[in-house]
Formats: sequence, structure tokens, C-alpha cells
Amino acid sequence: MHGLIQAYSRTNRILNSVKTFGNIVCFRNLQKRTDEAISLFGDKEAGGIVVLRPFKDYFYGYTDNLGKDHQGYIDMVGELFERFSLDKPMSASEKEQKQFISLFGAVLRMRNLLSSFDEFAELDTLKEIDLQDYLSRYQDLREEWKEKRKKGQAEDINDDIVFEIELLKQIDINIDYILLLVAKYHDSHCEDKEVLIKIQKAVDASAELRSKKALIETFIAGINDVEDVMLEWQNFVKEQKENEINEIIAEQNLKPEETKKFIDNSFRDGVLKTTGTDIDKILPPTPLFAKNNNRSVLKKRVIEKLLAFFEKYFGLVSSNND
Repeated sequence: MHGLIQAYSRTNRILNSVKTFGNIVCFRNLQKRTDEAISLFGDKEAGGIVVLRPFKDYFYGYTDNLGKDHQGYIDMVGELFERFSLDKPMSASEKEQKQFISLFGAVLRMRNLLSSFDEFAELDTLKEIDLQDYLSRYQDLREEWKEKRKKGQAEDINDDIVFEIELLKQIDINIDYILLLVAKYHDSHCEDKEVLIKIQKAVDASAELRSKKALIETFIAGINDVEDVMLEWQNFVKEQKENEINEIIAEQNLKPEETKKFIDNSFRDGVLKTTGTDIDKILPPTPLFAKNNNRSVLKKRVIEKLLAFFEKYFGLVSSNND
């Protein structure tokens, strides 16, 4: 039984909250032994947690052994279409916004679970174009409520509002897809407005690309006479990145060499560290009789600017500036 649990564990490697489920094909009927092993090493009632139920239960809904009803994916999506139709603008009501966030979050979690089943792609009732529109609304609300947190306008946000950040990253649209659309727009002599709308929808639906939206729009506005879209994008990003970091250095009076090294290391490591001594090394020297809080204010401002810069260019540039 110990060997069976180990075999499952080693075969089905999961990854934090994104890859929470996987498929294992058994060529023998191991249901009884699996239930016994889970009961021995865990909980007698844990079988339905460790081993997924059949696809139809999650897709159409089911009633568990305790008589509790569980809503299926198809009903969740039906409720989403009915209560929050894309034909109507998102309500300004805080209560309705919370209901949408909760329902769409449940849809995202169920999609993540159902992606383990081969049948899902063919039967999914939430088409890609509608998914992108709902993702865009979800991202808009995420940013709106993030600002409310900062301004302290909603006291109970942290208690009952949860955005599925990891799941958003999982279904994120990458820059390569956007550039393919940009190339298609360029090939139409910049006249195919439907492609432009598709680009806008894709960017608005993406958590990662939203911070790059202004950059993408500026690039698209200047591609009329471009021969190679991909090459021009690389040169454009490199130039914009260099100009912006130089502006931040001059504006905040940072140490140029140390700052660029700090940024390059951040791109290399995939994270901009806001704690430790590295961030202090790039700050200008503090006057002898300056108040301590002045430096803390400066440090906070510099971190905010560098984080925005990092989010804008991360994934678009290499760590060695080439």
C-alpha cells in the first residue's frame, strides 16, 4: 500500500495551485486497493479528494454521499451568461461585483480541474472569445479593487474577495501570440481593424500583458513602414527599456551602474527583490543631517517605479541586455 501511494505521488507531480490534478492510466483495477491505501495513510473519507470523480460529475454536477449537491461546470457557465451577460456593462454595485468575482473564480477553478479530462475541450460551453471578455472584466475588477485596498475604501475586501491569480497566469496569453496578430495586422497594410480589436481583447484579458499594454500600443502605432515585425519589436523593446531606465535613474538620482546591474539581475532571477541590501546600494547617498524618514520615502518611491518597470519589460528582454 505504501508502494502504491508512492507510485501515484511520483507519477502525478503537481505544481502549487496551478497543476492541482493529473491523469494516471492504470492497466489493472486498483480502485479497492487505492481506497484502502488512502484510508490507511490518510482519512477514510479522503478518497473523493485524492482521486477525482468521473468527468460527468464535475461537468454536470453531482450529489455526494452526505446528500450535498455540487454545482456542475455547465450550470456555472449558464449562471454566468444569465446573471452577467457580456451584452450588458458590469454593474457598479459592490455587491454584484463581489458575486461576479466569486462566480467567475469558481468557473476558473472548475476549468482547471476539468482540464485533466480529455472530453472537456470538445464539450466546453465557454468559448475562447467569451472567456477573454470575461477575463477582461475580471482583470478590470482586480485592478479596481486593488486601488480600493490602497485607499482603504473597502474594509472587508481581504475577508471575502479572492482573485485566482495563479489560475490567471496559467491561462495567460503570451507575447508571441500578440506579435503574430500584430504581423497579421501589418500584412493587411494596417487596415484590418478586426485584428486590432482581437489584440486589444487578448491584452486586456491577460494579467501579464496589461502592464505592457502602452508599450504594445505604441509599437503598433509605428509599424506602417516596418519590414520585419519580430525584429523591429526586439529593437523597439531594447530601445524603450534603455530610455526608461535612464529616465528613472536621472529622475531619482540613482547610481547608474549599480541600478542597471540590479535590474539585469532581477530579469535573470525572474523577481525584483525589494528587501535586503541590494536595493539600498542603488540609492543616492543620504545627507549627513537628513531625517531618516526622507530616505524611507525615497526608497518606497524607487521600489514602486522599478516594480512597474520590471512588470512592463519582464518576459520581453534577456537579462544581459542583448
